[in-house]
Amino acid sequence: MVQNDEPITNNTDHAISGQELPVTATAVSGGSNHKKLTLIPLVFLIYFEVAGGPYGEEPAVKAAGPLFALLGFLIFPFIWSVPEALITAELSTAYPGDGGFVIWAERAFGPFWGSIMGTWKFLSGVINVASFPVLCIDYMEKLFPVFSSGLPRYLAITVSTIMLSFLNYTGLTIVGYAAVALGVVSLLPFIIMSLVAIPQIHPHRWLSLGQKGVKRDWNLFGNTLFWNLNFWDNVSTLAGEVDRPQKTFPKALFIAVIFTCLAYLVPLFAVTGAVSVDQNLWETGFMADAAQMIVGKWLKIWIEVGAVLSAVGLFEAQLSSCSFQVMGMADIGFLPRFCAARSKWFNTPWVGILASTVITLGVSFMKFTDLISSANFLYSLGMLLEFASFLWLRRKRPQLKRPYRVPMGLPGLVLMCLVPSVFLVFIMVIATKTVFLVSGLMTAGGIVWFFFVKLCKAKKWCVFGSIQAED
Repeated sequence: MVQNDEPITNNTDHAISGQELPVTATAVSGGSNHKKLTLIPLVFLIYFEVAGGPYGEEPAVKAAGPLFALLGFLIFPFIWSVPEALITAELSTAYPGDGGFVIWAERAFGPFWGSIMGTWKFLSGVINVASFPVLCIDYMEKLFPVFSSGLPRYLAITVSTIMLSFLNYTGLTIVGYAAVALGVVSLLPFIIMSLVAIPQIHPHRWLSLGQKGVKRDWNLFGNTLFWNLNFWDNVSTLAGEVDRPQKTFPKALFIAVIFTCLAYLVPLFAVTGAVSVDQNLWETGFMADAAQMIVGKWLKIWIEVGAVLSAVGLFEAQLSSCSFQVMGMADIGFLPRFCAARSKWFNTPWVGILASTVITLGVSFMKFTDLISSANFLYSLGMLLEFASFLWLRRKRPQLKRPYRVPMGLPGLVLMCLVPSVFLVFIMVIATKTVFLVSGLMTAGGIVWFFFVKLCKAKKWCVFGSIQAED
């Protein structure tokens, strides 16, 4: 048996057997020789895992006014994004395999909780992925009203999902460089708008607590911040595909946190300072209207096109995480061996991509708000388990080799995790009955799946273990 602080070997234990599993060399290497992700593509993949641009930050102003919106995007990263990124950096470098957070939970609390973590994170991921084609079509219907409802809308969602999934199939390196291009094109109009807005800015507008007569909606405010600044840990499932992950991951996460925060704050400061409109107009998509007010209609069109490109980038980044999670879980024995199969042409985890795409299509016809609420609830469950795993591993394995280590003792780490945990509980408590029901059924399904896989191993109905481990 391989212990956590020993060198990685090619042994692959049965994760569901009750024994501790090793992180296999195949999980770390990502399989046969292929191009690995370097720093810049990884930064943009993280960026698209989390944000994809300032699109969607507008409701924070509607909910609580300019001052609270600015403070929210200034402060919330320190109590949520930074802790999550730090935890991801430490554990991804300690366990640099494609299983990511599944490995962390298993190492801390055993196979059952590793499997449940996989269920929560995978389902929250694919549900979240399903929201992006819907978002694309929502923007497209402004230019082409035929996509607003009925068969044309359903066909557009289905076709766009399949096409975007095929792009993902062509390879993570291609997806990484595509993310760089998409990031530049979608952010450039906001940079132009912010520069042109400088002479028009009235700083006193930043101090506004909101329009008189408009009631603050703290539920909307919290969900907006959470939606725009979560999923930092999703990139951990790509750790086996990264060049020198022990060095590259901390750098990429550090750069991505700064980059993401600036991408939200700069346009928000520019528009709230330069434009004075009814607070209720700050709906999703208002940045495009603001661009027309500040610069002209051509920039509004560019931002609307950029929103579609941003949704494409978000789709590709998060589908990559979901598909490599499937492969990583197969590598460490949580799923049958065939789930780790890679394409011979592109070396991508085609089973993971196919499974993720099928589930994405299955839930893509839900309402956008129901998609987001369900994804947030399952994600919150997974994050609470992730925080607990991080703290327990620090206590349980203080001598574990951690190429990057959060520079705090256990009491400080507990405090660092406590504040975002309270917020996660709040997000879960305010969920609707429908979300409770859907999340409960999915969790129950995950528990049944764990014992079904255990039975499959006992009866030898399926072969488990890494494909590459026997090559």
